[in-house]
Amino acid sequence: MHTVAVLALDQVIPFDLSTPIEVFTRARLPDGRPGYQVRVCAEREEVDAGTFTLRARWGLDGLRDADTVIVPGVSDPTAPLPPDVRDALRAAAADGTRIASICTGTFPLAATGLLDGLRVTTHWLAAGLLAATHPELEVDPDVLYVDNGLILTSAGAAAGLDLCLHMIRRDYGSAVAADAARLSVMPLEREGGQAQFIAYDHAPTPQGSALEALLDWLRDNLGRELTLADIAAQAGTSTRTLIRRFREQTGSTPLQWLHRARVRQAQHLLETTEHSVERIGSQVGFGSPTAFRDRFKRTTGVSPQAYRRTFG
Repeated sequence: MHTVAVLALDQVIPFDLSTPIEVFTRARLPDGRPGYQVRVCAEREEVDAGTFTLRARWGLDGLRDADTVIVPGVSDPTAPLPPDVRDALRAAAADGTRIASICTGTFPLAATGLLDGLRVTTHWLAAGLLAATHPELEVDPDVLYVDNGLILTSAGAAAGLDLCLHMIRRDYGSAVAADAARLSVMPLEREGGQAQFIAYDHAPTPQGSALEALLDWLRDNLGRELTLADIAAQAGTSTRTLIRRFREQTGSTPLQWLHRARVRQAQHLLETTEHSVERIGSQVGFGSPTAFRDRFKRTTGVSPQAYRRTFG
């Protein structure tokens, strides 16, 4: 039987901790036998889980003979990783154990050095912090999970379910994984990545800055066909100066900012109106339905129709 060790660190996020416990415990083989034995391991017998105290049955020695180790998210991802935990995870990896993280569990896993040079993910809200804290990683904030073979990382909350079901499919095939998905009331495959769930706030622009009035104007004129020259003319500057100021103050180009603002407005309309996809694309300034669908899917990872089915 495949053994899964779930590592409970102090300030563990209860949802992330319970996800692998529930999903793997419910997995059944075609003959009805359980597919996994699940154990909760911790550095100390009692773990601070925020709203309650958790008593773990296994110590760090429970990681040694496990086939898979799961590192759930923690509420303070910048907290130092205890040396004993770091060494235990490194030893497990050296023995060929599969190690996966859920949500901000990517941070303690990154602190071991096991993720160096790998493409990884975490909850989209923490992706910027992860990239800044660990520049040696390639952080992809748009996906639900990343499978690097023996090292896997997932995005936040429900993405942990996607990751666990993916590992069950790797271990026992699609039929067992599909049965586990039904028991979890989850699709075995979800369309798109976590990009569809990201609230794309624009980078803050200081009050009184050169761009404040221009960004307000752009928001009011999303439905117009605007070129870089049009935006520069409104700003009263050259296109070269405009691009430089945008990069300095928003981190993107004027047209990238405009495309994202249009997609965000389209998301709002898909959620709150019954307008056709074609009408919404025109309302937010895309020249054709094809251009709208292509840009929307490139930004969110799903089509406008799929987004409406999920959030409408």
